[in-house]
Amino acid sequence: MQRRQPTERTAVVFGGSGFVGRHVVQRMARRGWRVRVPTRDPERATFLRTMGAVGQVSPIFGNIRDDATTRAAVEGADYIVNLVGILYERGRNTFGAAQYEGAKRLAKICLDREPIRFVQISAIGADLKSQAHYARSKAGAERAARDHYPQTTILRPSVVFGPEDDFFNRFAQMARVSPVLPLIGGGLTRFQPVYVGDVADAIMACLDQPESVGETYELGGPRVYTFRQLLEIMLEECHRKRRFMTIPWSLAKLQGTFLEWLPKPPLTVDQVEMLKRDNVVSGKEKTLADLGIEATALEMILPSYMDVYRPGGRFADKRDQPA
Repeated sequence: MQRRQPTERTAVVFGGSGFVGRHVVQRMARRGWRVRVPTRDPERATFLRTMGAVGQVSPIFGNIRDDATTRAAVEGADYIVNLVGILYERGRNTFGAAQYEGAKRLAKICLDREPIRFVQISAIGADLKSQAHYARSKAGAERAARDHYPQTTILRPSVVFGPEDDFFNRFAQMARVSPVLPLIGGGLTRFQPVYVGDVADAIMACLDQPESVGETYELGGPRVYTFRQLLEIMLEECHRKRRFMTIPWSLAKLQGTFLEWLPKPPLTVDQVEMLKRDNVVSGKEKTLADLGIEATALEMILPSYMDVYRPGGRFADKRDQPA
């Protein structure tokens, strides 16, 4: 199949080499847009080049914490999407620097070069009064973006699922080696998982639709589940049986105090605080439906990438007894 030649549209995707970002970049490339992906390690993002024609998708050096490289990255851009987010802090890469200051910096640049379309990816649970630093920094980023560039469109997804996700894959890997899975706080926290493809489509819709300028959208799937229900569905697709162990909030916080010092912590104190609040669409903001997108059911997608965790591998017979 012959690829479309790039048009004059130029998009810059911060966080474009990440889980959600690669789906956004792919959609932009299919439209023939030129796409720049600023990253601190362009060599690790070279896989993005194959998503477009020669020279269409360009991983470039850039750091959202640095004003000079950020301004250079967005020079001449028509669209800016900020997907940068971290789940734990390390060194200079803090919640404030990566999430709050980064969004503020981009919004100021947009104001200097308007009109330009700017989509800021936040999260359900963003709250300036939250006990979780992550949630406060996300809410601060929203406010900073709107204060400096009122035309900013904000998207707040719930837990995002898909083949490369860090939620179901993490617990499926744990189920391979552990006979017990943890239920922090009893596993009663509610989630509304949203498919990564729907999130990417929502971003594209916001870039297309003038009526999305300055609006906020909360992105959730068609169903709400408890944390325990999500693990049960995952185990069913993996053909495994595991026991659940309830971890009281106090013990989970103590565990997070020690685990957050690991290179890639499985749990932090901040994440324990986030789990104390339901992660579902509030009903106070616009949703996927307002962008003309029908939410994809978890049960339609999860089997396509949980099958690799089955005892017999991807091609195990569904009739096999769970391990």
